[in-house]
Amino acid sequence: MRETLSDTRPVAPADAPPAHPVARGLTTAGAMRVMMRMAERAMIRASDAHQVRGNTARLLASGTEAFRAWLTAIEHAERYVHLENYILRDDRIGRTFREALCERARAGVKVRVLYDWIGCWATPRRFWKPFRDAGVELRAFARPSLSDPLNLIRRDHRKVVAVDGGWASVSGMCIGDEWAGDPEAGIPAWRDTGVEFRGPVAAVIDRAFCKTWRVAGGRLPQDEIPDPAHVQPVGNVAVRVVEGEPGRSRIYRLSQFVAVGVERRLWITDPYFVLPPAMTEALASAARDGVDVRVLVPAYNNWPIVGGMSRAGYRPLLDAGVRLFEWEGPMIHAKTAVADGFWARVGSSNLNLASLLGNWELDVAVTDLNFAAEMEALFLRDIESSVEVTLVSSARVPGMGIRERRAVERVMAERPAQAQESATRVAAREARQRSFRGTEVSRYLGRLARAASVLARALVGQRTIGREDTGWVSVWGVILLAVAAVGFVFPRVAAFPLSLLALVLGIATFVRVVTRDRDGPEG
Repeated sequence: MRETLSDTRPVAPADAPPAHPVARGLTTAGAMRVMMRMAERAMIRASDAHQVRGNTARLLASGTEAFRAWLTAIEHAERYVHLENYILRDDRIGRTFREALCERARAGVKVRVLYDWIGCWATPRRFWKPFRDAGVELRAFARPSLSDPLNLIRRDHRKVVAVDGGWASVSGMCIGDEWAGDPEAGIPAWRDTGVEFRGPVAAVIDRAFCKTWRVAGGRLPQDEIPDPAHVQPVGNVAVRVVEGEPGRSRIYRLSQFVAVGVERRLWITDPYFVLPPAMTEALASAARDGVDVRVLVPAYNNWPIVGGMSRAGYRPLLDAGVRLFEWEGPMIHAKTAVADGFWARVGSSNLNLASLLGNWELDVAVTDLNFAAEMEALFLRDIESSVEVTLVSSARVPGMGIRERRAVERVMAERPAQAQESATRVAAREARQRSFRGTEVSRYLGRLARAASVLARALVGQRTIGREDTGWVSVWGVILLAVAAVGFVFPRVAAFPLSLLALVLGIATFVRVVTRDRDGPEG
């Protein structure tokens, strides 16, 4: 006799509503199918994105590989090119892209370039003139304005190239020499990850560009807004395009869902790893439940302040059993995750609140065994150039080399098994020596940022102040007392910043009131 779930259910109260007719005869196998449908609905609701099937996906494991793919796609564009990136630099690789895009525009192809105003603050105005001369349409995202003074904190952080509605690429790479390196000068490239697609999902990615282009004030003709239903399937890869928008927290919710549901392993690479508390708990819970949770971050961050804040969050993860690795190369800028050997994420979202809640981001979640296997292999290769960090009980550990770096953690030491340096790790460290390493001032700021993060969490009762943090947290105590003293002695000086902020917000309020009828709907 076939067993049904109703055989093992507790007796319902007399006043309970009658069971649904489908549920009354639900078999165990049927229940599993229902659970799978529930999981898929949860992913759809978390990400606001359905899976798109019928695609091919190719992993782009370096800036050199990605730029070659992008330039080839641009060169073969027949109708239009849509490029959206946080940074376009006026350097060798930036000028290479400028020439390629201008050549297509001169050939009659419609070319649209969307860049972030803050991201390109260091790009000189003269860099953009050849674009306009060639007929390329340019838009800067979120320029400062009196009506939106706080818009400066909501940036377009996406990295997208879309061509003719049937090809698209998503990555974490900006367009600059950092991601390309300079082999002739012996300067290595940053490590980053992207992916290129052919098939219906390319049209979905392209439509995401259309939305941010519209937010930036542009309008596209209908023949540049592709319909995924009209793109022929070319493979069997399923992809979910997660469009990050301010306040929507889509990739945040999806990442939490994956973390709480993963069964065997979850491997994450992130350059600016400053987890919100809920995400910290999701990873810690998975590790406590026996999941192999590994996180790879840069040892030497190009933003030392963020690197310091990242290290402030190590302790609760390490306590829970999460394994943390620091990459010894120049900079690892990839934003990826791979779970249980079949699900993988690539995109622009960093695991911090600014990226998860504040910015316009774009990520793709790929469900494919072959692609996930490539992602896992790439992660393991990166681990070979990394050092695992662990908590130890004191500031002095006999026989172990304490890791002295920017924002030094005196509770971190290399494992004894790592005492014999691997060739890949040595090569990564040598490569780092030839790259930009920042200034001594930036390193001290990084240490202060770490201490500030630790202090903030300690004051709200989320953690204790460890021995490794007492020195720099004490520096913050001195700073806060000094600020308080200045406020008491010179109250006008202390009041000036608050008055200036109130003035700007007051003007913005009335600008908004006056222009309310002229504002169009966003997005």
